[in-house]
Amino acid sequence: NRQTHVLMITYILNRLFIAVYSLPWRVVVHTGRFINIGRLSSTTAAEKGEDSFLKWFLLLIPVTTFGLGTWQVKRRQWKMALIDDLMRLTNAEPIPLPLDPHELNSLEYRRVRVRGTYDHSQELYILPRSPVDPEKEAREAGTLSSSGETGANVITPFHCTDLGITILVNRGYVPRQKIRPETRMKGQVEGEVEVVGVVRLTEVRKPFVPNNDVERNRWHYRDLDAMSQVTGAVPIFIDADYGSTIPGGPVGGQTRITLRNEHMQYIITWYGLCAATSYMWYAKFIKKIKL
Repeated sequence: NRQTHVLMITYILNRLFIAVYSLPWRVVVHTGRFINIGRLSSTTAAEKGEDSFLKWFLLLIPVTTFGLGTWQVKRRQWKMALIDDLMRLTNAEPIPLPLDPHELNSLEYRRVRVRGTYDHSQELYILPRSPVDPEKEAREAGTLSSSGETGANVITPFHCTDLGITILVNRGYVPRQKIRPETRMKGQVEGEVEVVGVVRLTEVRKPFVPNNDVERNRWHYRDLDAMSQVTGAVPIFIDADYGSTIPGGPVGGQTRITLRNEHMQYIITWYGLCAATSYMWYAKFIKKIKL
């Protein structure tokens, strides 16, 4: 991953910096033995020129790492602004669900309002999933964290009475022992209800994520086309918000803002490398300390 690449680059630059520092050392042959005579003084104009080139060449390393650290600061500011925008969308005043697929494609994370009835006989289960704490999600958006508890998200076809279509609604999280519907009959709401949720689009399977097992009803990522074929719904999917939670049923508000935000680690890495190589450069060329 990217963090590993940064660590590898850091290690290589450090080794390069130290290796280049050792270039002025000389080894001579005397009576059949190699004797290290230390740093030889540079007296010729050519040797002075080489030392000057080496001095300014090595300065490129702290300058470059400082630039990379500053770039990561700007990247972090951009990422935090993007996360804030997504959080505002997921908390904005809901709008009626549009039917235009082109409009829907531009409304991911937008809150919408629908009214209709659930078809609990065709539940789908996305698992394993850990519960989302909305307040914690707002604080730690984009980080990789887990509560340790696992269960499933319950996806239920929802017939919109005002629109005349059936969509898919992620009713929310249930623990492993509550996945089977007969274990949570109190939460299997009947009749017409209003649901406020967040528009979600189809997902592409990520590396190492298992394929969906349609026959066993074990889904690992949102494949709206496949889910629609199984349930007869149109490929429209919303995450019900926490306010749509039914007592005894799945816990809504399971929208996770999955934006990686590791820029602070990169900032510390690059600025730390800049500080280390700056000190080494200062010690060698200004203080004349043997490293």
